[in-house]
Amino acid sequence: MTRPPLYVRRPFLAGLVRQAPLLAVLVAVGVGLLLVTFEHWRIGLVVVGLALVGAALLRLLLPVRRVGFLAVRSRAVDVVLLSVAGLVLTGFALAIPGA
Repeated sequence: MTRPPLYVRRPFLAGLVRQAPLLAVLVAVGVGLLLVTFEHWRIGLVVVGLALVGAALLRLLLPVRRVGFLAVRSRAVDVVLLSVAGLVLTGFALAIPGA
């Protein structure tokens, strides 16, 4: 006898597993914003920017059924927007002179 799929046995757990990529990105952005709050703005903004680039990679590599709410628009649009936003934010944070 085969077991029913996870979404039938435990729908709440299946929903959490499906949203794991988004949760990972949100945790990374939260860590970056926490660093900004404690006056490590350059490192914090780089962390946020790299989290967005990571979100783009997750959106690019994961199948639609595993990506959860990271899928907002088409795959190409999501990847381009997340990549550009992450790279621009990281570039600006590293390009600004000062301490």
